[in-house]
Amino acid sequence: MSDHPTYPTSLGVSDLHTISLLGQDLSADLIGKVSFGHLAYRLITLEEPTPQQARVFEAVLVALADHGFTPTAISARMTFLSAPESIQGALASGLLGGGSRFLGVSEDTGRFLADALAQADELPTTPEGWDALAADAVRRQRAAGKFVPGLGHHLHKEGDPRIPALYAIAREEGQLGPHLALFEAVGRVAPEVTGKALPLNGAGACGAALADIGIPIELLRGVVLLARCAGLLGHIAEEVRGHHVAAAVFADVERHAVYVDPADRMDD
Repeated sequence: MSDHPTYPTSLGVSDLHTISLLGQDLSADLIGKVSFGHLAYRLITLEEPTPQQARVFEAVLVALADHGFTPTAISARMTFLSAPESIQGALASGLLGGGSRFLGVSEDTGRFLADALAQADELPTTPEGWDALAADAVRRQRAAGKFVPGLGHHLHKEGDPRIPALYAIAREEGQLGPHLALFEAVGRVAPEVTGKALPLNGAGACGAALADIGIPIELLRGVVLLARCAGLLGHIAEEVRGHHVAAAVFADVERHAVYVDPADRMDD
């Protein structure tokens, strides 16, 4: 019997002739037989998604893949401009920008909702009950001096177009669980509680949807980054094809940069 240590995993192992993933033969059982989203869900949860969960999961990946010239996309393009031999560096620079303002909102919202649900003795069964729970959660968040994640968008000030699409799919598939229900209630009560008409944003809805289909809260941001990696690669691909947005941004900033004496700065 060997005394060599073992390294247990429920993911992938390989030997001279086979590759096993999730306990199945990769070549015979998975390649060409499952979608990437289906496989990603299994890798994250170690559970087989139902067709309903899989559809919601894939919908979230599509909803988060790209949102135009966000700071993370610009970062990826600029890094590729500086180091075109390092596509991995360009992708990494975009992914590293996932934080509280961009790409991290889904996790922040999921955590906010999960904490609020944990405070409830039992889940509401009426819209009024959900509204009361939501109002209490929003008030506690504001009393702590924190923003309510999932509220507001720098561009979609009259409503994020992803919201109705995501909720429709969740309802169709029977996957509108407590996180999505509470998030929907937050959207109803927030204007009165906060005094501001801030719409729900798609990133927050994605976090709620992922939590409802069983993605652990601490892994929500990872799913967002998985989705956005495709969009970032698309931005880099445009640079490769000759759409040199990064070069234009660099040239414009360099051309219009002006020196300001520290003593004359008014924003310090």
